[in-house]
Amino acid sequence: MGKISCPKCRFKKVYVLSNGKRKCSQCKYEFTPHRLPLYLTRDQWKEIIRWFLLEQSSLNISLRTRIERKRVLRPLTLIRTSLTKDVPEIFSGTVEVDETYLGGQWKNKRKSVRDQGSKRGRGTKKQPVFGILCRNGTVWAEVVHDVGAETLQPLISKKVSTGSVVCSDIWKAYTGIASRGYVHRLVNHGEKQYSDGKGNHINGLEGFWGYLKRKLVSKGGIRREKLPLYLGEYEWRYNHRNENDNIKVKRIINLLEHAV
Repeated sequence: MGKISCPKCRFKKVYVLSNGKRKCSQCKYEFTPHRLPLYLTRDQWKEIIRWFLLEQSSLNISLRTRIERKRVLRPLTLIRTSLTKDVPEIFSGTVEVDETYLGGQWKNKRKSVRDQGSKRGRGTKKQPVFGILCRNGTVWAEVVHDVGAETLQPLISKKVSTGSVVCSDIWKAYTGIASRGYVHRLVNHGEKQYSDGKGNHINGLEGFWGYLKRKLVSKGGIRREKLPLYLGEYEWRYNHRNENDNIKVKRIINLLEHAV
């Protein structure tokens, strides 16, 4: 079995609690390690994975596979959990960094929430997410508590090798990146600057944000506590978008076989 990591923040150091649960030493999230259900055959797993890759709902997968829906739901959770572990370890070269905010459309919020009001962009009550995209086409993203320098810069140091070129907008949280050993390039979106003509931009990562938001909207709304799983899913789909489904199925099976 592979080493247990937190399904919420993916940190690899967890503690065993007296009730059998695990507790993440970084975000303090408590969770129960999953094991593969034995009531499914390998062929059934492959069939579920293939329909999952086609983004079918749990109900449709149940109908198409003739497996009870309640027996499909847990495998789907296990698949998504395994995908969160198949992420790039570290980036190098030229990378883009940016943050975005995820949440339902304002008109669809409960009245009690709408009455409280909310800012747009930074300062909104929506869930902040930080991302890094390498120019080779791979992306990494994570749910964060805030978008301050004390949160974002350590993540950059952790995921990007020193000496790399880091492209960002002029958000103050990125000030000082150069002192951490990076070449820092800026684009000023406030001045309608989206590229300086020299390859310095964050258009690739903004393209991923658009892809992610379209996919989440198509789900009809995701509960905040489930967001890390779906973020991991669409990060994985994006990173493996050029692979055929047979390769993807084999990759997911391998992840599941090495999961907790």
